[in-house]
Amino acid sequence: MRGRSQATLVAAASAMLSLILPLVGLISSAVIALVTLRKGAEEGLVVGAFAGFAGGLLAFAALGSPWPAVGFVLILWLPVWVLGLVLRQARSLTLTVQVAALFGLLVVAGIRLLAADPAAYWMELLEPVRRSLVESSVIDAAVSEQLVARAARWMTGAFAATFYLQLLLALFMGRWWQALLYNPGGFGAEFRALRVRSGVAYPALGLAVVVLLLDEAMWATELLLLLAPLFFLQGVAIVHSLVHTYSTHRGWLIGFYGLLLLATPYAEILVAGFGFLDSWVDLRTRVAARKKG
Repeated sequence: MRGRSQATLVAAASAMLSLILPLVGLISSAVIALVTLRKGAEEGLVVGAFAGFAGGLLAFAALGSPWPAVGFVLILWLPVWVLGLVLRQARSLTLTVQVAALFGLLVVAGIRLLAADPAAYWMELLEPVRRSLVESSVIDAAVSEQLVARAARWMTGAFAATFYLQLLLALFMGRWWQALLYNPGGFGAEFRALRVRSGVAYPALGLAVVVLLLDEAMWATELLLLLAPLFFLQGVAIVHSLVHTYSTHRGWLIGFYGLLLLATPYAEILVAGFGFLDSWVDLRTRVAARKKG
């Protein structure tokens, strides 16, 4: 927030560090989100362009190619800039989260355009990993083939969902920074109110029925996986809301996130289920009314 040079330095440096430590890339994208949210679309673009140029120079000096920086600009910073602009204009975290899912839809469409058979494409990419596991006697060859074939069917939707969830995490970090600086507690209130409407829940329910009835309907599986992070984030928002409503110790949140890490993916599925249920019954309003009563 001190100026373009400072923001450019942090964005470019953290982008290059993410080549070694991937999670540091969130900081880089969050910088673009913060600048866009606070200073507007033009300033966000300018800082992104400067950071891309600086990152390109660093990448060329270290790796002999500027393409990693170009990838950051087009694949991560530009979508985060769009989401920051949507949130700045609409002032609705719910709408912004739903817009983010459209980037996941673009990823699915792109993979399907580039690969006639997405499952075969992922099996080819996963083959070196499968072979190394078999050679190291970690897993049996026949079992590994079955597991890779099963995973390949889900990879397109899972990859797209992970992509836009990463964009949202960077946006949330930028919004949190903005709240810390100018509106303490503001992001917490926004996140606790996050609620995907039934207009999204209805298509998700229809897709779930199609997946259960038609095993070969991979398009339905991919779209259902795209919607899953929306309900997962809503479920997380419910937990934060309950902790805030009852003023319980923050240790409960630490335990909750620890459970998400230790019981993956079952805990995430359960949380997403609560989020999906909330789209219909509005659990937080009911809990707040009961506490008030």
